[in-house]
Amino acid sequence: MSLLSDLVNLNLSDCTEKIIAEYIWIGGSGMDMRSKARTFPGPVNDPSKLPKWNYDGSSTNQAPGEDSEVILYPQAIFKDPFRGGNNILVICDAYTPGGQPIPTNKRCAAAKIFSHPNVVVEVPWYGLEQEYTLLQKDVKWPLGWPVGGFPGPQGPYYCGAGADKAFGRDIVDAHYKACLYAGINVSGINGEVMPGQWEFQVGPSVGISAADELWVARYILERITEIAGVVLSFDPKPIQGDWNGAGAHTNYSTKSMRSDGGYEIIKKAIEKLGLRHKEHIAAYGEGNERRLTGHHETADINTFKWGVANRGASIRVGRDTEKDGKGYFEDRRPASNMDPYVVTSMIAETTILWKP
Repeated sequence: MSLLSDLVNLNLSDCTEKIIAEYIWIGGSGMDMRSKARTFPGPVNDPSKLPKWNYDGSSTNQAPGEDSEVILYPQAIFKDPFRGGNNILVICDAYTPGGQPIPTNKRCAAAKIFSHPNVVVEVPWYGLEQEYTLLQKDVKWPLGWPVGGFPGPQGPYYCGAGADKAFGRDIVDAHYKACLYAGINVSGINGEVMPGQWEFQVGPSVGISAADELWVARYILERITEIAGVVLSFDPKPIQGDWNGAGAHTNYSTKSMRSDGGYEIIKKAIEKLGLRHKEHIAAYGEGNERRLTGHHETADINTFKWGVANRGASIRVGRDTEKDGKGYFEDRRPASNMDPYVVTSMIAETTILWKP
């Protein structure tokens, strides 16, 4: 008698060349991730070799019931850490049958910015720091917290170890390895300041691939927490009071910034970001005003300021960048629930293409 786990872990390559492709897309809320699978006769490693597919947009709040068909365009392929073998995960964006991007398709506009010759020549690098909170399934309260109560104050949890400090490390490590298996450029993980909160980093990755990788990493994390019976939250301030919020700090550089004399380019870019502060804040995630209060390592949402090694600034420049006269900077404003297609392309558009 086979166990369910035996069947889940069957290696299809032992008996067939057929593979399973999991098509992944972003649903109507802009944060819910949807997916469905189909079989192909053999391995595929080029998204242009995959067919478009459709889904019922009326069930994802992306189309009316009387005209519900939405078309998926495959855009990037990753190895599937759940099924293994030659099976794949496919990140897609969504279009009407007439070929127009639907309103929740933020990838299409980002791709236009990243394909602009002035952006391409600057080879924009991104490092995305995704913070998130693990919640107990039935009570929606952070993992490791006493139900209806609170743990000790913040201090020992950041990068901490121990049963009374680190909650959910098995999930975090499983996610780390699964992302590396998938081919995502995950550069690290750490426990965050609030207990039950963690962070992983994607990058450095070039252009739109940074956003593709972050979305697939989010999907993999959703699947792992599903298996673990834990709820994943990207709320930027899951617990009110004297607790840190959750952000998605976005590290950024261009070829000019990484070259000799780059510090002057960085300062000009930061000046441009300051001039468009309100526009960026409006696009940097829902509920961000609950997080950007001027406390808990944030700048006030209505204030734009930058500084070297200042974690209370909107933009932080590292000591090494100042010392070397070139490098990168960190935009600390994006919320944990930001859309990386929007944030990465907006930073490139403002700093490279926009003429004040």
